[in-house]
Amino acid sequence: MKLNVIDLEKSEYTGGKSSLCPGCGHDQISNVIIQAAWENGIPPEGIAKMSGIGCSSKTPAYFLGKSHGFNTVHGRMPSVTTGASMANKSLSFIAVSGDGDTASIGIGQFVHAIRRNLDMVYIIENNGVYGLTKGQYSATVEKGSREKEGDHERTTSYRPVRDGNQPRM
Repeated sequence: MKLNVIDLEKSEYTGGKSSLCPGCGHDQISNVIIQAAWENGIPPEGIAKMSGIGCSSKTPAYFLGKSHGFNTVHGRMPSVTTGASMANKSLSFIAVSGDGDTASIGIGQFVHAIRRNLDMVYIIENNGVYGLTKGQYSATVEKGSREKEGDHERTTSYRPVRDGNQPRM
């Protein structure tokens, strides 16, 4: 059995069994977080996992099962993380949010988290759809995207945030 620099097995960094759709990519993100935390000898109890609502909100349950966790209100994870980090500066924060949670309802929160320069790792799990509503396009879907199921001719019905004619933020 291989131990890391703080004498923990890699199994100490895992979480619950995933219930996410096979192949979506979210589980691979969890695997990379587990590997990085284990290799760097970060004690699981020194981490707080923050998430919003949507498929991405399930992700923190699948890694670092012995760490702290908080599932926040839709789009408000950055503000809750701000408060938690002010209350306990000894914790390291991993924030997991989806494309809908970050780029739609939470865009204002996200922009202000950047402005505040919060000391956290902010992971955006972008799959281009609202997975819990069975594939409705999110704000980050690429122009011209086509649905995997149903009416394959339906394409995005709105102009993307940046199409070349708009100034950069």
